Amino acid sequence: MERRTLAKLAAGNLLLCSLALAISCDCLCRSKPTTVGTAPSRSPGQGFDGKPEAWRFVVSGDSRNCGDVVMPAIAAGAKADRASFYWHLGDLRAIYDFDQDMVQAAALKGKHLNIIAYENDAWDDFKRNQIAPFENIPIPFYLGIGNHETIPPKTRCEFVKTFAASLDRPELQDGKSSPAQGSQTKGQTTAPAKSKVGAGEETQSDAGNACAKQCADCAKLQTKTYYHWSKAGLDFIYLDNASDEQFDRAQLNWFDRVLQKDTDDKSITTVVVGMHKALPWSITCDHSMNESPQQGTPSGVEVYRKLLDLEKKNKKVYVLASHSHYFMSDIFNTDHWRKKEGVLPGWIIGTAGAERYPLPPKAELTNSKTYTYGYLLARVFSDGTIDFAFTELKQADIPIEIKSRYTAQWIGEACFDGNRKTEKTEEPDYCKDTAEQKQ
Repeated sequence: MERRTLAKLAAGNLLLCSLALAISCDCLCRSKPTTVGTAPSRSPGQGFDGKPEAWRFVVSGDSRNCGDVVMPAIAAGAKADRASFYWHLGDLRAIYDFDQDMVQAAALKGKHLNIIAYENDAWDDFKRNQIAPFENIPIPFYLGIGNHETIPPKTRCEFVKTFAASLDRPELQDGKSSPAQGSQTKGQTTAPAKSKVGAGEETQSDAGNACAKQCADCAKLQTKTYYHWSKAGLDFIYLDNASDEQFDRAQLNWFDRVLQKDTDDKSITTVVVGMHKALPWSITCDHSMNESPQQGTPSGVEVYRKLLDLEKKNKKVYVLASHSHYFMSDIFNTDHWRKKEGVLPGWIIGTAGAERYPLPPKAELTNSKTYTYGYLLARVFSDGTIDFAFTELKQADIPIEIKSRYTAQWIGEACFDGNRKTEKTEEPDYCKDTAEQKQ
C-alpha cells in the first residue's frame, strides 16, 4: 500500500515537473527569440587587438518605438568607447503612430496618451530622453533628418526650428544661406495689393503675402537639414533624402561645391557621407532611394557616381545610412554596381530602437544582423582610414535608471522580445532587373 502511494506521488511529481519544464521551455523560447544574421559584433567598451587608432566616433539611426530605452544605452556605450561624437541618421519618433516607450511612460503615471498630446510632445520627448543622455556625458550630438520627420503634421520647417540648438552649430552651416528648392528667386517680390477694407480686417492679398513669406522663410531653413563639418582631416557630410523629391538641385549644387573643396584641400584625406535612406541599387534596394524612381533613384545615382569619382582622386570614401532597421555592411556589393562603375564601402545602421525588420532576400548573413539593437563604432586611424565595428546592445546594457523608469519586465517584453516584424515582403518592381537596366 505504501509503495503504491509513493509510486503515485512520484508519478504525479514527474508529471508536474514535465509540465513545468514544458511551460518554462515555452516561455524561454518565446522570451528569447533568435537574432537573424551572423555579422561580427562586439560589446560596449570591448577592446581591440592591433594598431591603436587616433580617435573614434559613434553612429546609428532610427530611434523611434523604443528609442527612449535604447538611446541611453548607446550614450553609455559611446562613453565607454571614448567616442568624440555621436551622429544620428534620422527617424526620431514614429509620428504616424504612438511610440511604445512614450505610451508606457504615460501609463506608469496613470495617464492616457492621446494622439494630440503625443504629436505635440514627441520631439521634446526626443530631446529629454535621447539627446540629454549624451549632453550629460558630455558627447557632441549631430542630428540628421529622416522620413518620419516629414510625416504630417511634422515638417522640415518645424524640424529645423525645434532642433535649432543641434543644427545651428557654426561648424555645420559653413556660411550657407542659399534658399532651397521652391523658395523665391532673386529679384522676385510680392507687392501687397490695394484693397478697401475696414480697420483690423485682413485682405486676401495680405494673407497670401504672409503665406508666401512663411514659405520663403521655411525654404531657407530647409538648407540646414544638409550640412558638413571637418575634423582631423575627415569631412563629414549629411545629405537630406528624407522625402521623395530629394535630392533636389539646390542640395546637389551645394554637394558639388563641398566635394570640390574636399578635392582641392590636401589636408582632407577622407569623406564620410551620412544620410537616412541608402543610395540606390544597394542590397537594401526595397527600402532606399529606389522607393522614388522618378527623383530619388536618378539623384541618388548621381551622388553615388560623384563619390566614386572622389575616390578615384585618392580620397577615402565611406557611406552610412539607416532607414532599414537592421545592421548590414558592404551594402553596395551588388550586381548593379559591380557590373557598372564600382563598389563603395557602405553600411546600414538602423538599430537605435525602431521596430526591427526581416533582412532582405539578397542579404549576406555574415554581413548582417537583425532583431537586435546597437551602434556602429568608427575607429579612425592616422592615415584617415576607418574601421567600423557593430556594437550590439543586450538587455543587460540598458542603464539601471531606465529599467527603473519603465520596469525591466516591460523593457524585456515590449522592446527586446517584441518590437519586431517577421513577415517578409517580395522584391518591389523598382528593384527588379528590368527597372535596373534603365539607370
